[in-house]
Amino acid sequence: MKNSCSNEGQILFQLNDIYKQMSPKFERCTGISQSRLELLHKLFEVDEISQTALQKEVNIDSAAVTRHLKQLEVKKMVTRRKNPVDNRFTFVRLTEEGRDRIASFRIEKEQFIQKVLKDFNEQEQSELSNMLNRIQNNIKEIQY
Repeated sequence: MKNSCSNEGQILFQLNDIYKQMSPKFERCTGISQSRLELLHKLFEVDEISQTALQKEVNIDSAAVTRHLKQLEVKKMVTRRKNPVDNRFTFVRLTEEGRDRIASFRIEKEQFIQKVLKDFNEQEQSELSNMLNRIQNNIKEIQY
């Protein structure tokens, strides 16, 4: 693929390749997917939140949020309950075990980040972050 792309195309290919390589390694390192960890972090910030509001906060499609929460519920990390006033809505909260596990996930995540960014000094990390932010903003502006 390298030789058949423009420099710009190569950058997009590299970003996609990094994502594909990093996701499974992140999960093996931390024991949890980035999406589930993001859900847990958001739940850590609140006492209780509706599943719909949680889905909007983390920007993951509703079916995936439901699937993740069911699996986290099986692991006794979250609880879900129907809204007693309107059972179309479900409330979600972290269990004590979920709150305890977040601390170890954070440590494992930090160790993973350190390995990914080893040999990058602070200035390089800042420059990279700025460039990636610009890419994110450009993508948000694309209308399809």
